[in-house]
Amino acid sequence: MTHLRKLLSFVKPYWFLSVLSLILLTSVVFIDLSIPRLIQRVIDQGIAQNDTAVVVQTSALMLGLSVLGAVLAIGNNYFSVQVGESVARDLREATFLKIQSFSHGNLDHFTTGNLLVRLSSDASAVQRWTQVTLRIGTRAPMLMIGSLVLMFSTNTKLALTMLPLLAVTLAVTLWFGFSMEPLFRQVQKRLDRLNTVLQENIAGARVVKAFVRADYEGKRFMDANEDFAGLTVRVMQFMETMSPVLSFFVNIGIVVVIWAGGLQSIRGGLTLGEIVAFTNYMLTTVGPLTMMARLSNVWANGLASMQRIDEVLDALPEVREDPEAVSLPDDARGRVVFERVSFRYNGNQRELVLDDVSLVAEPGQRVAILGATGSGKTSLVNLIPRFYDATQGRILVDGLDIRKIRQESLLGHIGIVPQETVLFSGPVSYNLRYGRPEASDEEIVAAAKAAQAHDFILELPRGYETHVEERGVNLSGGQKQRLAIARALVTRPKILILDDSTSSVDVETETKIQAAMDELVRGATVFVVAQRISTVLNADKIIVLDRGRVAAEGTHAGLMRSSPIYREIFDSQLGDGFRDEIVMARTEAQA
Repeated sequence: MTHLRKLLSFVKPYWFLSVLSLILLTSVVFIDLSIPRLIQRVIDQGIAQNDTAVVVQTSALMLGLSVLGAVLAIGNNYFSVQVGESVARDLREATFLKIQSFSHGNLDHFTTGNLLVRLSSDASAVQRWTQVTLRIGTRAPMLMIGSLVLMFSTNTKLALTMLPLLAVTLAVTLWFGFSMEPLFRQVQKRLDRLNTVLQENIAGARVVKAFVRADYEGKRFMDANEDFAGLTVRVMQFMETMSPVLSFFVNIGIVVVIWAGGLQSIRGGLTLGEIVAFTNYMLTTVGPLTMMARLSNVWANGLASMQRIDEVLDALPEVREDPEAVSLPDDARGRVVFERVSFRYNGNQRELVLDDVSLVAEPGQRVAILGATGSGKTSLVNLIPRFYDATQGRILVDGLDIRKIRQESLLGHIGIVPQETVLFSGPVSYNLRYGRPEASDEEIVAAAKAAQAHDFILELPRGYETHVEERGVNLSGGQKQRLAIARALVTRPKILILDDSTSSVDVETETKIQAAMDELVRGATVFVVAQRISTVLNADKIIVLDRGRVAAEGTHAGLMRSSPIYREIFDSQLGDGFRDEIVMARTEAQA
């Protein structure tokens, strides 16, 4: 009922169209229920009495009512489709916007394939539920109740004879309906798994080919596909058993009417027209039950899908905004302070990713974060824009706890170049302006030059208007990284986070980027997460992380004297043989 109420809340904005659709449907039902009575009149007052006028007049009336019923049914279909599609559209929009409000922690819980199914297949199932309810789903019970009333008004004794059969038929129908809803939830879960495998393989097709894993991935997809198809077949087979079972009850009902009604007619207690009318009403009573049973899969599927959509709509963002949060001023300085910060993912109580981290980054400083894989480098910088919230301790920006700063304001002062470069389909200029659509051509060119991207952009077929293909497949890894850096620079951030953002470019290009960025983001606080030590040599402050703790802090020269861990990293990556090459590259870049 909770999910049904949530669904009805999406129907509520279209109450007028829904009511209008139901009024038209009610009129159609009244017309349908009047036809057996008119047939009775034709038989008893026309044919039996040899009255041609009654036959002609009643037949003409039936024809007119049939035409009117068809027009009203078309109107009902028109409005019900409009309501159903509008509800599905609003559901997709609400779900999409909810996903946009999720923090990274929420996105860790829902897979991409899972969310795609909820936005597409589940929303469509709810749309079908809405349309069916406003059309056949409401018409069937109205016909059933109206026919039952008219059966009693036609012949009470015969109607009482039919009641046990109708009760059994109703019980069987309800049992089928309630049994199918959990089955459809299982089907949607199997579809989630199938879509996840599909999405991963399409996105990683090049990796699959490179590692010659096509056969393995093919088997994985076939297993998921077979699992989904197998359960779907079992559910459909279960649904199809309804038809013969309910047809059996319909046939029994016809036999009972003919037998009991025939005996009453022989005794003079029932006319031939009344038997025909009663048989029609009996079929109109049992027929809707059969119809409802057939449609129970649509209802069960719709409610199961609404429950799955509710899981997204009801999910609370793990990072929530304080109602009293304030905005950072336009002239924010970007001073960042970590005060004894600890962090663990997804409430994992056993493993701290960051443990009691304290550091200060002053405006204008370049702070490098260095450490082995898994030491917590990316986790540390992800806490600054509140992609996650610290488990313990606090982070300050210009003296304000970031939990007390409006997220939009905080992110508006931060430029981010993530580890995984994501570009969107569209022109290069669109991607560069993504964080600041109002940026001028001069500003995006300046940012591109600073990121050492301007020259290769001019070599593209249409320069800055060259279309970037899906996931940037028409660009190299280094080109995508440089575009991502330029995109962050266009926002003119007070805090710039570069998460291993130059791993795909050579040392000389990296040095040129750093030198140009120093001029473009002068005064900004820059965090540089690096795997290679050549990236951090000129940093104002180097933070060395080891298993989530700050193992050393200082400049390159100071750490070479005081930190065995830093010296070990330096020697393992560069050593004496490479120092002259690095120094020469930096000298040429600065020149």
